[in-house]
Amino acid sequence: MARGGGGRGPFQITLRAGERRFLKARARQATAPYRQVLRARIVLLAAAGLANAYIACKLGMAPNTVVKWRKRFCKEGVDGLADRKRSGRPRMFPAAVVAQVKAIACELPATRGVPLGRWSLQELHDELLATGVVDAVATTTLWRWLHQDALQPWRHHAWIFPRDPAFATKAARVLDLYQRVFDGVPLGADQYVISADEQPQIQARCRCHPTLPTGVARTMRVEHEYERRGALAYLAAWEVHHARLFGRCEPTTGVVPFGRLVAQVMTVERYASAERVFWVVDNGSSHRGQASIKRLEGAWPNLRLVHLPVHASWLNQIEIYFSIVQRKVLTPNDFLDPAEVEHRLLAFQRRYEQTAVPFDWRSTKTDLNCLLRRLDDHERLARTA
Repeated sequence: MARGGGGRGPFQITLRAGERRFLKARARQATAPYRQVLRARIVLLAAAGLANAYIACKLGMAPNTVVKWRKRFCKEGVDGLADRKRSGRPRMFPAAVVAQVKAIACELPATRGVPLGRWSLQELHDELLATGVVDAVATTTLWRWLHQDALQPWRHHAWIFPRDPAFATKAARVLDLYQRVFDGVPLGADQYVISADEQPQIQARCRCHPTLPTGVARTMRVEHEYERRGALAYLAAWEVHHARLFGRCEPTTGVVPFGRLVAQVMTVERYASAERVFWVVDNGSSHRGQASIKRLEGAWPNLRLVHLPVHASWLNQIEIYFSIVQRKVLTPNDFLDPAEVEHRLLAFQRRYEQTAVPFDWRSTKTDLNCLLRRLDDHERLARTA
């Protein structure tokens, strides 16, 4: 029998059933690294009794490579087909330099006199060279260093700190209402919770060229240029626990338009004769402060107006519906005039209500208290740092 690269050598392969199934699956696996697929094919062909030279020709590789993996499998089995650990190239940059690079990435560029809002990878690279932290380094190396600690200085996230002195009390009252509790007492069957707000300045943008629908290998195309054809406001109210939706379009927002939305809801049975109807609203000018409570509760004796804390519209469930409207109705914005916008909004409202279910709201007063404690701890650490 021929030995060396052209024959089978002393390493004869006989596969057990489990090994054969594994190798066949690996040889067909589209997501596996190609080198592992080739190794599996080498072993399968070798187990079929084929010579090394034939296997090498069939798979387009050197005969020595076939010999290597045939030998590995004979000695170590399936585990022998895995990559072995390598020592790798010696580290070129001291750990202190890597730490300094990460520290600079965590600084705002303005603190170093660089007129940038945030670092990009290339600009961080340029700053390191300009200040002599390193003489030369690849941006891919920089990315790898930052990735080790999940640092992404080119990204930013906006946030706002609660500044309402009664934030916890007001937010907890709303979260309790979402759980059908008010002042520690469960709501009765004849008490309802409404979440309401306005979406102002919805523009009708008439595109200079008609929007083209999706086609084969082509996404929808929307002309960039448009002509403004006017705007309107969309006012909506969402019954939290029964998924009922009310809405109307008005030329603008204000006390009077919001009053019309309230009347639209409160004149409908089950709410007209309800024991209490809680209206959750933010601090917009249409329903702000004690004056709005006096005005609306005076007009509707069974209405209770509940204000959210300042900058806490994210606790208002109607905002979830407005985000759905933005995605499904108003994007892309392509309307001839405000009348078409109104028709689309109200038609979608009717369509949505046919299949609407209450939002899966899971945040509770307990979650809120945990969040506020974390914020307090963070602020305390910032003061002592």
